Amino acid sequence: MGSSGLARLHGLFAAYKPPGLKWEHLRDTVELQLLRGLNAGKPPAPQQRVRFLLGPTEGSEDKELTLTATSVPTLTRHPLVCGPAFTSLKIGVGHRLDARASGVLVLGVGHGCRLLTDMHDAHLTKDYTLRGLLGKATDDFCEDGRLVEKTTYDHVTREKLDRILAVIQGSHQKALVMYSNLDLQSQEAYEMAVSGTIRPMSKSPMLISGIRCLHFAPPEFLLEVQCMHETQQHLRKLVHEIGLELKTTAVCSQVRRTRDGFFALDDALLRSQWNLRSIQAAINAAAPRVAAELEKNQRWSA
Repeated sequence: MGSSGLARLHGLFAAYKPPGLKWEHLRDTVELQLLRGLNAGKPPAPQQRVRFLLGPTEGSEDKELTLTATSVPTLTRHPLVCGPAFTSLKIGVGHRLDARASGVLVLGVGHGCRLLTDMHDAHLTKDYTLRGLLGKATDDFCEDGRLVEKTTYDHVTREKLDRILAVIQGSHQKALVMYSNLDLQSQEAYEMAVSGTIRPMSKSPMLISGIRCLHFAPPEFLLEVQCMHETQQHLRKLVHEIGLELKTTAVCSQVRRTRDGFFALDDALLRSQWNLRSIQAAINAAAPRVAAELEKNQRWSA
């Protein structure tokens, strides 16, 4: 592959981070696999140089030695002498996922690391599915945390849960408008509200633009959340707070990111695809969409 392979590695792609794996380990694994692929190519033919070698004269019975001009390969650039051609790559990670969470993780390679900054500044929404479990509370809001309390949940219904989710979404929509610095009487604010593209213009607390229940089978329930400026621990605490609003308790058993900006689950490479060929293909496939979406976001924020 060599330098031609490296030239096609500048850009963004998404990987699927399984639960239990730290994002640092994922990044290091991707770098290792890319370096392995770049260095696996056949090395170029060594350059030749002329050397005068001492040897017996051809056709002579005497033991007289003479110098003969001979072409020999130059081995100073051979990988066995100077080591592999590629030893490190610049790989950045976008919106991170903690060790317990899973889902879409966007990475940038080479010049693509600058695009990660553009994605961050665009304040794009991210989608998550949250799996909750009614009836208990823990010290860290996770199912496997230290048990703090057990409660009954027979009184909890889908209708009650939906009402609480509607209240949460309504309160966050008001906060979203406030942090967007828009004039609520303007045509621009109206159009952005209709299209769902209102975004904060600066740093803010976690903002939820959409939340709904996908599945309800007590004690388990599954939520879909669209949000920004979140951490996965914020989302686990959200499940805990929903339990309190339902006059019971709840813990979060799963946090899974299904979309990060313009990268969805279908774009995310599985562990078996973390290799040079698959990552090059993913970067090339995403490049036009990345450029178009970032340009569109720059027009909105201008």
